[in-house]
Amino acid sequence: MNDIRTQEMNLNFGPQHPSTHGVYRGVFTMEGEYITKCVNHIGYLHRGIEKMAESRTYTQFIPYNGRLDYVSGMLNEEAYVRTVEKLMGISDQVPERAEYIRVIMAELQRIASHLVFYSSMALDMAGFTPWTYGFRERDTILDLFEMAAGSRMMPNYMRFGGVAADLNEEFMPALRKLLDIMPKCMEEYHGILTGNEIFQARTKGVASLSREKALNYGISGPSARASGIDYDLRRDEPYGIYDRFKFNVPVRQTGDTFDRYIVRMDEMAESVKILEQAYRELPEGPVLAKVPKIIKPPAGEVYHRIEHSKGHLGFHIVSDGTAKPYRLRICSPCFVNVAVFEEMAVGLHLQDAVVAFASLDIVLGEIDR
Repeated sequence: MNDIRTQEMNLNFGPQHPSTHGVYRGVFTMEGEYITKCVNHIGYLHRGIEKMAESRTYTQFIPYNGRLDYVSGMLNEEAYVRTVEKLMGISDQVPERAEYIRVIMAELQRIASHLVFYSSMALDMAGFTPWTYGFRERDTILDLFEMAAGSRMMPNYMRFGGVAADLNEEFMPALRKLLDIMPKCMEEYHGILTGNEIFQARTKGVASLSREKALNYGISGPSARASGIDYDLRRDEPYGIYDRFKFNVPVRQTGDTFDRYIVRMDEMAESVKILEQAYRELPEGPVLAKVPKIIKPPAGEVYHRIEHSKGHLGFHIVSDGTAKPYRLRICSPCFVNVAVFEEMAVGLHLQDAVVAFASLDIVLGEIDR
């Protein structure tokens, strides 16, 4: 940093700024072009989803989960319904076909979420072309969701004991077409952005997050694996049928903005591997277990988490034996991950902070809930 001292000034980053990825406000203390202090301000959406859960039945609350991370609706729903199934003691009653369909939807949603990350991160750096490429395949995935659930972004597809409906006859051929083109699409993504000299100069060695600091903050998901934390719930604490699939967990060591980017790119390729296996092995059979029409879990409490596209998404539910949760709290990866930005931003140029913020891949709907 320049040794010449100048008058410091405060600068608001957001909430109206498109690069804040939602309604986020960060207050930067600037000395020239460098950030000397960053203070996070969250809490502009005020939707109170956790409290809403306490006045809705367990089933009525399923659609609300799509409003958390609103680019990962299927994964949000899966985390919630698996938690309630664990509370009810019916996790082992989910039909085989339903479990495979859940894996298909989850990995499609992971790819779609990472494509939004890829596209928006490039756009934050004034790169419009990658946005058009990333949203091309994301739109195809949303078409698949529409075939299965009748909705694109807010699917309301997961159910206690399985899924809402079986796949129609158009779904599997459309999935096959997507899987066939994804390797070529991945080459295009890397060709447009990853190898770009300007992109590498703006990301390599920028906003490095050490393994120790990532652990201390409780960072999870791709941002943690970019800092050398080799941990993925699908492999290390498998839920559903993930122990049947062979895939690699991408891990990097530097923990800089580039590593956080490349881990997510590699994860998309691994999701394609999982989808290929699920496509080949999808069995016939029912897609919904016989569960009561009115869900009344026994009194008690439970916590369950899954490997979300942003990190570990967990639900803590307290039941009093009625049809509505007595208490429901969400441990969301975005809420945890954004905390480290206050340290990460210090010492960065203003424009580097914008890119570093994008590399955390947060969605404010999951933070201010």
